[in-house]
Amino acid sequence: MRVAVVGAGLGGLALAQGLRGAGIEADVYERDPGIVARFQGYRLVLNPVGFQAVRDCLPTRWHPLLDEIVMEATAEQLILDTQLNEIGKLGAGRTGLVVDRQVLRHLLLTGLSVHTDSALTGYDVLADGRVRARFAHRDPATADLLVGADGISSAVRAELSPRTVPTDTGVRFVIGRTPLTDEFAELSKAYGSKIAGDGISLLLGAMRFRTPPKQAAEQLAPEVTLPDIGDYVRWAMILPPNGSLADLTAQDAVLSRMQGWHPRLRALIEQADPDNSTLLSIRVVQPGERWPSGPVTLLGDAIHATSPTGGNGANTALRDADLLRRNLIEAHEGHRTLLAAVDAYERQMFDYAAEAVHDSLEKLPAFAPEAKLL
Repeated sequence: MRVAVVGAGLGGLALAQGLRGAGIEADVYERDPGIVARFQGYRLVLNPVGFQAVRDCLPTRWHPLLDEIVMEATAEQLILDTQLNEIGKLGAGRTGLVVDRQVLRHLLLTGLSVHTDSALTGYDVLADGRVRARFAHRDPATADLLVGADGISSAVRAELSPRTVPTDTGVRFVIGRTPLTDEFAELSKAYGSKIAGDGISLLLGAMRFRTPPKQAAEQLAPEVTLPDIGDYVRWAMILPPNGSLADLTAQDAVLSRMQGWHPRLRALIEQADPDNSTLLSIRVVQPGERWPSGPVTLLGDAIHATSPTGGNGANTALRDADLLRRNLIEAHEGHRTLLAAVDAYERQMFDYAAEAVHDSLEKLPAFAPEAKLL
């Protein structure tokens, strides 16, 4: 069996690792010109399902390293004013495991065959049931299964399920990161909490490593090379729906809305890494009508992009990867046909994916009351 995975995000890479570990050929095709062409290094929280999924997709020899690069996530989830005074609570404290996306992605990349500068232009289902993927800058590739793990603007989804399209909630946000120095130690109660301004919200999250990732890999899995990064604060400002960002940089867009805020909060943004700060919109993809069963399927944001306020986007993509991995292994071992394995994956995925998107949208008004919900 050969599987072609389009997209080198967390979900696609986890699937490829899991298949590779089971002796199934898996190639990854990425439209970016290089693996690190775009910065993908923000902190995320893995829930028990997401963490177990990525763990099961990785070789067992890397489990000690995976355990070393995550940290416990506990937060009171307070609501603070712009002077850091407590004015309410968001709800029950959130628990899970915090990991840096860039670090996890490099672990998942290890040993995989990843073809960069490979933008998909279309695919053809062949007479023998296999699928041939066509690319802009490389020769076509033929596989038994094509998996679209190519994000919210998925080229695979555009052909497989053209009526499934992203919906813009109207909410804009700015995200960035700042080195976690002693200067920002007094902000600890704000990590995991919401700072409420005039029509805007600022969210902070600390990323602290038990052992620096590069050092952890050298000690526990020398064949793995992880980024040489230190502790940092991930920050995100959620703006009013359709708020104008003009031509400002990410940092200036945030600072322009922080006049009169606590000086430590302003310093946090002023000292951010400008190369790792960006302006984004919140769009979602809801899984709708099922497409006819065949040798093409979708995974992650390509079929169920969520609002980041739900904290379940990466977790759901990793759950997809593990579920599809297990089903394809059954087909590889002759326990079911390939199409039956894919159909079973899609049926289960559609159910929990719709719930994940709905849950993320339900949480969005707590941060952007005027968001356009679906």
